[in-house]
Amino acid sequence: MTVIEADMNRKPDVPSLDHSFSDPRALRNTIQTVLLWIVALLASVPLFSVLYMLITRGGARLGWEAITALPPAGLEMGGGFGNAIVGTVVMVGIGALISVPLGVLGGLLLGAIAPSSRMSDAVRFVAKVLTGFPSILAGVFVYAWLVLGMGTYSAFAGGVALAVRMIPTVMLTAEQAVRMVPQRMKDAAFGMGCTQTQVALRVTLPTAMPGVLTGVMLAVAGAAGESAPLLFTALFSNYWIGSLTEPTASLSILIYNFSGMPFPNQIELAWAASLVLVLIVLVFNILSRLIGARRV
Repeated sequence: MTVIEADMNRKPDVPSLDHSFSDPRALRNTIQTVLLWIVALLASVPLFSVLYMLITRGGARLGWEAITALPPAGLEMGGGFGNAIVGTVVMVGIGALISVPLGVLGGLLLGAIAPSSRMSDAVRFVAKVLTGFPSILAGVFVYAWLVLGMGTYSAFAGGVALAVRMIPTVMLTAEQAVRMVPQRMKDAAFGMGCTQTQVALRVTLPTAMPGVLTGVMLAVAGAAGESAPLLFTALFSNYWIGSLTEPTASLSILIYNFSGMPFPNQIELAWAASLVLVLIVLVFNILSRLIGARRV
């Protein structure tokens, strides 16, 4: 066999893909992975502890009567919080009707129509400030502006207070969703002769809709658990809602009221209402994740 044939038959040196735990990089990676798992488990302990307590204590009282009956009197047994569920849905719905159009249009302004204008910079700055704004101040603002003007607490005032809290979340999320739309789609629409407004409404917004809906779901979930704004605007009621211009019950305020009472029946209902409120928020968060998974 010649030297050339020997070289042709020789197997090439293939690096081994097996790694040893004694290798510094592999050891460092393993330690960091273990530490991350430990931190994640420790962070989940409070969450699962709260859920366990709500399920064990609130689930025992949760039933058809609890979600359909009116709140009981002091020493009365039974009852429920059906009016609080209806009131929460109504006020969150009012807040969504106000905040979603304004937030989506604001997101289009910030992300597509005039992203670098002075007005957009000012609106963006105000929206970011409002995201960290104490929720009770939103209630005080609506109280001074609307409750005193109407002369009564009302579901409408509560919905407006929730809208103040929801608009920044919807607007900033819509802006980010609009910015993620591929530029080539916008350029193609401009090349076909579309105006900037047509591109924003007929191309950018439909494409960014999954991200916009994610922001809407997150805003709705956050508004459903608000209590401070409703203390100054909707107050509370032991009866079914009959008009948008009268005091209205909500789950968060019912929990606040009943948890401080010395009656076991009301405390049990507070636990059950807490479980229902957590389930509502959980459903909207899951919906936001599912919708966000479809984002372009």
